[in-house]
Amino acid sequence: MMRLRIDLAYDGTEFHGWARQTGQRTVQGELESALAKILRLSPEEVQVTVAGRTDAGVHAVGQVCHVDVAEEVLERAIGHMTGVSASEALFRRVSRVVPGDMSIFSLEPAPEGFDARFSASDRVYVYRVADARAQRDPRLARMVLRVDDELDVHAMNEAVSSTVGLHDFGSFALPNPGGTTIREVKYAAWQRVPDMLLTPDGVYGGGAQASATQAVGADPELTAGVAYGIRAAESGLLTFTIIADAFARNMVRSLVGASIAVGRGKKTVSWFHEKVAYPQREGLTGPAPACGLTLERVNYPSDALLAQRADAIRAVRTLEE
Repeated sequence: MMRLRIDLAYDGTEFHGWARQTGQRTVQGELESALAKILRLSPEEVQVTVAGRTDAGVHAVGQVCHVDVAEEVLERAIGHMTGVSASEALFRRVSRVVPGDMSIFSLEPAPEGFDARFSASDRVYVYRVADARAQRDPRLARMVLRVDDELDVHAMNEAVSSTVGLHDFGSFALPNPGGTTIREVKYAAWQRVPDMLLTPDGVYGGGAQASATQAVGADPELTAGVAYGIRAAESGLLTFTIIADAFARNMVRSLVGASIAVGRGKKTVSWFHEKVAYPQREGLTGPAPACGLTLERVNYPSDALLAQRADAIRAVRTLEE
């Protein structure tokens, strides 16, 4: 058997989450069906393991999964192609077969000891919000949450600062069967995306980066007539970036929902801190809508440490670690 690593992205709007479900359109279902079609297998014979299951409506641009395929079966992907490996042939074919709201970035033999789920060292999620201060671009509606109030970013950062470290996130998440809600958060912060201009070289003099910097601080009357003073689509949005070794069910969206309650002034920073310190599901805040959340990246240790990491993460953790 050969283990293949697959890096992919998807717009989660029309998917009922990652995991295969009877009668529902899911990312796993579409990917396994595409692989089965190319390799001339039944869908039941293809089993994909993912780095992190995403809920219905959640997006990904850095999702990772693996699949084990017998070498003689993998050879079927070559067909009439010449001069390419079986994995390259499968990559080319599956890229053309998956639906338009999915993209396959790479498909290649995985290093020894690699497990897409258990070898991962951390995962990076970003949640995007357009509050009252942001210019709401309708093109981003499928990946950005609209909030009518202007949010207090300073208070929100004070709140989420308490999440960094090893904690039981039972106030914000549900455990998987046999698992816990104990997770280690390495980074968590809100920020407002600065105004950025997509300006070619030479419009303001100097390089593109220098030009954009000048343009942002320039007199509006001076820049209004410049044909190429185009504002980047994400300018002005609020983003919540969180990095952790793993995430429990609903954890990121519930942290976002509680953060927004603080940002609106409906809840206090100390209330948020107490929810972290004393984990319980009291039902006062629910998860934020899925549309704003994207799995941006999954990181892995060096190849030599992949198997060791997988063995360590399979253990059920406690706060005494």
